[in-house]
Amino acid sequence: MRTTTDLRYLRDLWDDRAARGLDEPDLLRYRSNLLGRDLRITNFGGGNTSSKIVQPDPVDGREQTVLWVKGSGGDLGSIERRGFAALYLEKLRGLESRYRGAEHEDEMAGYYPLCAFGANPVAASIDTPLHGFLPFAHVDHLHPDWGIALAAAANGIERMEEFNRRLGHHLVWIPWQRPGFELAMMLRAAVESHPGSDGVVLGGHGLFTWGESQRQSYLNTITLIDQLGQFVGEHIEKAGADLFGGQIHRTRADARATAADLFPFLRGRVSGQKRMIGNFSDAPEVLRFVNSRDAERLARLGTSCPDHFVRTKIRPLFAPWNPETGDSKQLRAAIEHSLRSYRQEYEQYYRTHAKPDSPAMRDPNPTVVLVPGVGMFSFGKSKAEARITGEFYVNAIHVMEGATALGDGPPPQTLPQSGRAAPTEAFETYRNYVALPLAEAFNIEYWQLEDAKLRRQPPEKEFSRKVFVIIGGGHGIGRETAILAARQGGHVAVCDLDADSARTAASEVAAFAGPDTAVCAAVDIRDRTSIRSAVREAVMAFGGADILVNTAALFPSAPDGRVSDEQWRLTLDVNVTGNYLLADEVRPIFLDQALPASIVLTSSANAVVPKAGSEAYDVSKAAVSHLVRELAIALAPCARVNGVSPATVVKGSTMFPRQRVLASLAKYGIPHSPDETTEQLRDKLARFYAERTLTREAIDPVDCAEAILFLAGDRARRTTGHIFPVDGGLVEAFLR
Repeated sequence: MRTTTDLRYLRDLWDDRAARGLDEPDLLRYRSNLLGRDLRITNFGGGNTSSKIVQPDPVDGREQTVLWVKGSGGDLGSIERRGFAALYLEKLRGLESRYRGAEHEDEMAGYYPLCAFGANPVAASIDTPLHGFLPFAHVDHLHPDWGIALAAAANGIERMEEFNRRLGHHLVWIPWQRPGFELAMMLRAAVESHPGSDGVVLGGHGLFTWGESQRQSYLNTITLIDQLGQFVGEHIEKAGADLFGGQIHRTRADARATAADLFPFLRGRVSGQKRMIGNFSDAPEVLRFVNSRDAERLARLGTSCPDHFVRTKIRPLFAPWNPETGDSKQLRAAIEHSLRSYRQEYEQYYRTHAKPDSPAMRDPNPTVVLVPGVGMFSFGKSKAEARITGEFYVNAIHVMEGATALGDGPPPQTLPQSGRAAPTEAFETYRNYVALPLAEAFNIEYWQLEDAKLRRQPPEKEFSRKVFVIIGGGHGIGRETAILAARQGGHVAVCDLDADSARTAASEVAAFAGPDTAVCAAVDIRDRTSIRSAVREAVMAFGGADILVNTAALFPSAPDGRVSDEQWRLTLDVNVTGNYLLADEVRPIFLDQALPASIVLTSSANAVVPKAGSEAYDVSKAAVSHLVRELAIALAPCARVNGVSPATVVKGSTMFPRQRVLASLAKYGIPHSPDETTEQLRDKLARFYAERTLTREAIDPVDCAEAILFLAGDRARRTTGHIFPVDGGLVEAFLR
């Protein structure tokens, strides 16, 4: 391949200093990471890379050629050395004698573990033979949008030949074929019959490129992709305002407000079988597509690349409404109607193409919803998956953009994508874009090997697919609840009056659970507008809310032991009215979702133990305990409402600043020194309180967090309207 470093879109990221000293497997990992970090080169989890490496056999020491190739389910951008499968190349190629034809394709995957080198445990992907039968040392198989645009064009061969002539390449075309052994044979035959070829375009699928060194393979790949970008980009620029048939809608001025209002409703409707987490995009390319004349027609055709529709399903749901004249009620009605049709069509799609040994039908709800004038909603079992699903559909938009722009007339009588797998009449086309036949889409989506990949995924955790809104999440009990919820699979919106502490706690969660799992917001629970804004952060981040937890409270104090009228009012505003306002603001979200939801409020042992000097706090917590019961009735059956009732929690509590701790130590006659740190003083006070309980153990914030999560989750799914004590056995708090 004629290579150049004169790149217009991509960058040559290869660093000789970083590569120096790496052995061949680590150079493969390095090359893969560079290619996988740019979504213009390949999508998340898509594509694969390989190297044929000479290594000594671990048994007899004889040199063997070993195929190192990305393992099943891996992602190039993050793959590590241990993520590659390693197979004896000679054994893999020897499987040709076992191959009985395309109708027996699936049985070949059962032989791959028998070819493993050095007891390598990584499952080999379905693309393994594609790499093994190519005669090149290093191979890249990627799904760049520009490349798939060419591969999905009705005039793809004509445009490929034009590209070859203009840029001095020798790309070869192969018609559509599902990945596997048959495609491997076709690839080998293509390069053998075209000596000097420097790449292969897989019709409707993607690209293959190669090189004789790791560096050359990388440079060949990014050069070819960049030049394809230049070639396709020229045609897109030429289409200009006529792209996708031109714009027929304008983005609403209140698009994000409309999205926030619609999101919980939509999330609830697509969560009929399993609860989903959502992602919203109003990226320019998304809006340009959804607002166009051809969007509905193109969206219905579905995607072309197998890696796309495995996540996005065969097609998205397109909401048929007019954003200039429609209102929220009309939009919801349009979505309800379209969803019924979508599910029926999906069930028919399954019944039409399913075979006796096909996996059971999966969720018939869409994972991508397109709304003119607003944007794109995407869904998955986690925020990361929902975001990636959206990214995949953006890839599909780019493909349709490029393929339609490459058109220059009616499609040819015989489509270049057609071949042994599917004839021309099986494909649907519109404006030069060629979609994958439904039968082929089904064969990918319900492939036994794809199903096996899904079964290898780890089991979901207790709070997977759940969204927490945690008030007071920056400190103490709230912070521990956020951390514990995330460790158990939850997504968390950490909200606190102290915005910095909320940000810090959310960062702690993201550090171990991933950047998609936590957001933060400042909130003043005395103010509806502030609450609404914080809850909206959760909705726009995750699609809705499932569990509201409030641990925020105020304990007033004064040097003379008497609180002012203003302190009294403030205490009841924060501790009582704040809880009511929170519940009232999440109520419409819970109702819109129509999914089981939960609220856990924080009362106190003080609610039943009267003491001198803490009247405002004690009365407010007594009110919270009864508010739990009132809300349980008011919000039934859509939400359960419970409370926890801790005894004094000193550790990490904002209600125990240093001065209050000193005052309490003095009040109880506990020896202490003003030279001690705040934490040392808190420990003394906590031990004093612990001695008053039956367990003689201090109440830790994590103890309360455990109780909160028990009440919030399905283990307590038949419990509502109750107060759960976390007081170490405080006899004075026993209910009479």
